[in-house]
Amino acid sequence: MSNEQLDDLTQPQRDRLAFVELRVRFIGDIRRQDLVSRFGIQSAAATRDLAVYKELAPGNIDYDTKAKHYVLGEHFKSVFDFQPERVLAWLTQGFGDGEPSRLRAWVASEIPSRLTHPDLDVLAAVTRAIHQERPLAIEYHSISSGRTQREIVPFALIDNGLRWHVRAFDRKTQEFRDFVITRIKRPAAPLDASVQAHERSDQDIQWTRIVELELVPHPAQPRPEITKMDYGMDDGSLRMKLRAATAGYILRKWSVDCSPDHSLRGPEYRLWLKDHLAIYGVKSALLAPGYCSSEQQQAAELD
Repeated sequence: MSNEQLDDLTQPQRDRLAFVELRVRFIGDIRRQDLVSRFGIQSAAATRDLAVYKELAPGNIDYDTKAKHYVLGEHFKSVFDFQPERVLAWLTQGFGDGEPSRLRAWVASEIPSRLTHPDLDVLAAVTRAIHQERPLAIEYHSISSGRTQREIVPFALIDNGLRWHVRAFDRKTQEFRDFVITRIKRPAAPLDASVQAHERSDQDIQWTRIVELELVPHPAQPRPEITKMDYGMDDGSLRMKLRAATAGYILRKWSVDCSPDHSLRGPEYRLWLKDHLAIYGVKSALLAPGYCSSEQQQAAELD
């Protein structure tokens, strides 16, 4: 599809065609009803949009007569130049899916940029597997094991503030784990596309477990009333409910002192986890600043 062909379309139609590409590339399928629901158009208009996209981008979508929806074509080539932030916002927050070339900000703003972005083709393979509830064969690069071949059953994306992970069941270790998306290479469909009951998200204890945390102004910081204002503490504390699988990431991102005796020092530690036992048994707690496991505490007491 050339820029001239795109320019001949109205902005509403460009938005709808961009939505078609987002859906099929990152979700794996699209139905006429998806366009009807998203844009409030008539069924006939949705049919025309799909026909126009197929004409302007041959090979990008194919019609699955059995499932009665359009799927990703084998020779897909991206038409719209979506930025990773826009794609991730659309995937995780459900807005901002308009075609970007004619959009502009209403007010000036500055947002810190991420150091790295996931490869969109890898991300697309991951999100399709999530949506379609299918396993994914990957080449994974880890610091401890180097390059390995894995089969994972992904079910959710996780943003730790610095990098994007995918939460998945790892068939190699028979455990639920987080995989850094930038370390995934050559994703492909495995020979066995079935998913077993023990591989599904409802069997992930760390994902289904909800921990309730109470954060208070750090005792070592001056002017706790300012901290209360900054974090909206109406009653002197901030209460949060987090998945155990993500709690450690969030506590680290917010620089929450999770030590039992609020021993961490530094201007970044504005908050303290009032009850450190609240994250007992939370595997991701190892990432939390100042966290000390029960075993580590016992060893320290013996010393």
